[in-house]
Amino acid sequence: MTPQLEAVDLACERDWRMLFEHLDLQLAAGDMLQISGPNGSGKTSLLRLLAGLMRPTSGQILVQGKPLAEQRGELARLLLWIGHAAGIKDLLTPEENLAWLCALHRPAGREAIWQALAAVGLRGFEDVPCHTLSAGQQRRVALARLYLDSPPLWILDEPFTALDKQGVAQLEAHLAHHCETGGMVILTTHHTLERKPSGYCELNLGQWAA
Repeated sequence: MTPQLEAVDLACERDWRMLFEHLDLQLAAGDMLQISGPNGSGKTSLLRLLAGLMRPTSGQILVQGKPLAEQRGELARLLLWIGHAAGIKDLLTPEENLAWLCALHRPAGREAIWQALAAVGLRGFEDVPCHTLSAGQQRRVALARLYLDSPPLWILDEPFTALDKQGVAQLEAHLAHHCETGGMVILTTHHTLERKPSGYCELNLGQWAA
């Protein structure tokens, strides 16, 4: 299957320390790639490189076979990034946050937003200021984007953080379903995945340490 995202001979240096080098990977429709490794091995840095938020020290990233620098518009269409922090605005409500985030790429109507919030267990919290929500609820506001009309590639940094057992199981199932229906997921997590799609693969950055 044709790779949608590739890393070729990738190296990353942070604070004058080489985190990893000579790293190669490919991601095609249906794939789930879990990035693992010890703390400080560069897991978040690799996600940010693949999301186009950082530049590699050397090597290149290809989007549909072309250099990322030539494909930024295509990557924006292809990608949904959710970092370790919830990335929401405290003074806005969950509905307002999702409307604002979706407006950047794929506008969503009110009904779709309410359905997404219900899917993550936030029915009844649509118009509550986010600063009044718990850390787990704020995380679920961010993750509700995965239940809207979202791009095919999801890059997620520790998506299970602050979720309860039920929330973890629900998200696992949703990620697996996304891959099983042709989507792609790259994630970091300290959580042991119980539900893995057939296209699951793990990349341990310890093997690529400089």
